[in-house]
Amino acid sequence: MILSDGTLRALLNSGELVVEPLAENGVQPASIDCRLGSHYLIVEEGHADMLRFDQEIKYREIVGDNIVLPPHSFLLATTMEYVKLPSHLTAFVEGRSSIGRMGLFIQNAGWVDAGFEGRITLELYNANSLPILLESGRRVCQLVVCQLDKAAEHPYHGKYFGQEKSVGSRIFKDPDRA
Repeated sequence: MILSDGTLRALLNSGELVVEPLAENGVQPASIDCRLGSHYLIVEEGHADMLRFDQEIKYREIVGDNIVLPPHSFLLATTMEYVKLPSHLTAFVEGRSSIGRMGLFIQNAGWVDAGFEGRITLELYNANSLPILLESGRRVCQLVVCQLDKAAEHPYHGKYFGQEKSVGSRIFKDPDRA
């Protein structure tokens, strides 16, 4: 079940759900707005001839109030908000419609697991033929919170738990690799 604005406000006010700092008017009818932070990662192209699942990827770190995302380019960014989900709530991140209509695709690779804590790393792709100026503090996505049928038996404590800034892929740490 997707949670409504009243339920979201009650959970935020009780401290059971944490989204800080919460934007003024950040609670929407069925979501919470999240803003772009000021930390970015761009894949270092000169360090490998291809990206592989079993090797660490090298990134160039950029910190600033704005960055230009060239056409048909990709970067990682972080939300300004620190999120803490209890074991009975999960969430997913959706890009705002107004942002998508500019050709900026925002993804966070699916669900934010129950028990997750940290800033959310966003994958940003400019599908447009023009550059897009990204500005820290702008609302870019929405956190849609859902209630589980019962609390997770094993809340998330994985390789991205507690992240404070953009974090690159850690797929090379997966235990299921051959």
